[in-house]
Amino acid sequence: MSQAKVDRYKEEKRNRAQIIKKQKREWMAVKAGMSLVALVMVAWVGFSVYSALNPEDTTVTEKPTYTVDTTAIDDFMETLDLEEE
Repeated sequence: MSQAKVDRYKEEKRNRAQIIKKQKREWMAVKAGMSLVALVMVAWVGFSVYSALNPEDTTVTEKPTYTVDTTAIDDFMETLDLEEE
């Protein structure tokens, strides 16, 4: 082993506790960030489902009614009945 490698190894060995602490902090930050993203996604999906099932506008509105004049159809059906006899 060259002297540079030996010196680098000794330096790593001396700072090993600090390096491990730094790695743990970074890993905890990654886990916290992933947890936050997951929490936001779950909240967003939950709110979307809740909004879809419970609309905000709960006022009672009158549905429009339509009238259809069927006299022309009735007259046509009567003429068909008369022709069969």
